[in-house]
Amino acid sequence: MTDRVSPDELKQLFLFEALSPEQLTWLAEHGAREEREANSVVYGEGDPATCFFVLLSGTIKLSRTVGGARVEISRTDKPGAYAGSYMAYLGDRVPQRYLQTMTALTPSTFYVLPAEDFATVVSTWFPMTVHLLEGLYFGGQANQATVGSRERLQALGSLTAGLTHELNNPAAATARAASLLRERVAKSRHKLAALARGDIPRERLAVLVDLQEDAVERCAKAKELSPVEANDREDELGDWLEERDVPMAWDLAPTLVAAGIDIDWVEDAEERLGGKHLDSALHWIGYTLETEQLMMEISQASGRISELVTAAKQYSQLDRAPHQWIDVHEGIDSTLVMLSGKINKKEISVVKEYDRTLPQIPAYPGELNQVWTNLIVNAISAMGGKGTLTIRTSLRRPEDPDSPVQVEVCDTGPGVPEEIQERIFEPFFTTKPVGEGTGLGLDISWRIVVNRHGGDLSVQSVPGDTRFIVCLPRNEPQHPGPAR
Repeated sequence: MTDRVSPDELKQLFLFEALSPEQLTWLAEHGAREEREANSVVYGEGDPATCFFVLLSGTIKLSRTVGGARVEISRTDKPGAYAGSYMAYLGDRVPQRYLQTMTALTPSTFYVLPAEDFATVVSTWFPMTVHLLEGLYFGGQANQATVGSRERLQALGSLTAGLTHELNNPAAATARAASLLRERVAKSRHKLAALARGDIPRERLAVLVDLQEDAVERCAKAKELSPVEANDREDELGDWLEERDVPMAWDLAPTLVAAGIDIDWVEDAEERLGGKHLDSALHWIGYTLETEQLMMEISQASGRISELVTAAKQYSQLDRAPHQWIDVHEGIDSTLVMLSGKINKKEISVVKEYDRTLPQIPAYPGELNQVWTNLIVNAISAMGGKGTLTIRTSLRRPEDPDSPVQVEVCDTGPGVPEEIQERIFEPFFTTKPVGEGTGLGLDISWRIVVNRHGGDLSVQSVPGDTRFIVCLPRNEPQHPGPAR
C-alpha cells in the first residue's frame, strides 16, 4: 500500500519538527508512505541506494554481512529513526549503495523520500550544513590518507631497518667465515707440505686420506653436545694428545670433539699411521675439519640470507598479482620474519597454533600483510616487549563447510579496557602517548579486512589475554570497497 504522509504527521517526527509549513508540505508532496510486512527485507546491503527511509511505526533492524554471516548492528521501534540513502547529498563523489540491510521485524510503516529529492532538500535548505559536512567528510578522508601514508612509511622504515639488521648478521658471518677459511686452507697446504717433506710412505698417505674422509663424514653427522659434555670430552682428548707430545693439543681438541672425533678414533689413527706422523696428520685433519665447519657456516648464513630475501618478496608481493588465492600462513610467517628485529626472542615467546588443513582464500595478500604487521606490532607494544605472542588459525565454525577462516593474534599484555574496546577501531583513536601513535593502525586494518575483503575484525580482551580476531570469507566479496 502506498499513499501520502500529511505535513502534520511529519511534524510529529523529531527529524522534521523544526521545519516550516512550506517545507513540510514539500516533503509530503515528494515523499510517500510505504508499508512492509513482518520479517520482510526493506532494502539490501550493496544495492543501489535510491531512497531515504524514516520509520513511522513498527520495529526494524539493520544488519551487515560479516565473514559470510549476517550480523545485527542496531534495532529500533522509535518513530523518526532513519536510514538508507543519507549520503545522497555527496552525489557521485562516493558510491551510492546501501551500507546495511534493513529488515522490518514487525508490520512497519515508513515515510520514503527518493534519494534525489533528499539530496535537493539537504543542499537547498541547509547549504551551510552541506558545506560543513562535505568539509568534514572529504577533509577527514584526506587527513586519514595523509596520516595513513605517513604511518605506512614509518612502518616500512621500521621493517627495512629490521630486515637490514637481520641481513647484516649472516652477511657478517659469511665474511668472517670466508676470511678464516682462506687462513685454514693456507695452513692445510703448509701442513700437507710438511707431511710430504717427512717422507711419509705412500701407503700411510693413503691411510691419511681415508682418515680425512672419515673425519669429514663424522663432522657432517656430528650431534651438538651440551657445554658440559663438550668440556668433558675436550679435557679427555686434550690429555691424550699431550701424553703423545702433540703441539697445541688444547687448541686441536675442541675442533676434533666438535666434529665427533673421540678417543677410539684417534687411537685407531695412531695405530694406522704410527707415532712419527701422528702430529702432522692430526693437525692436517684438524684444518680440514675447520674448513668443513666454516663452509657449513657459510652455507647456513647464505641460506638465512636467501630465507630473508624470500620472506621480503612474499611480504611485499612485488612479483605477484595483487589479488589471488592464498594460504594465510605464508603471509603471517613472512611478516614474522620481517618483524624478527622487533621480537626479542629472549623476552618474547612466539607460539604458532596453525591449522594447516585450512583452505586457500581469495585475498589481497600485500594488504593482509599490513594487517598482520599492525596487529603483531601492537601486541609487542602492549606487552612492553615481554610476554607470549600467540598466532592461532582455524575455521570460525568447523562444522560449516562455508565457514570463514579465522586468524587470532593474541598477547599477554594488560589488556584493552572494556570502556574503550568499541572505540579502538575509530580513526585517530589511540591510547599511546602523543607522538607515539597515529591511531590509524587498527582503522586501516579494519578497512582492509571489512571493506576490502568482506570480513570481520574484532577484539576480545581481559588482563593477560587480548585477542584480535580476523575473519576472512572463503568466497569473493560481492562489493569489495576501498581499503584506505
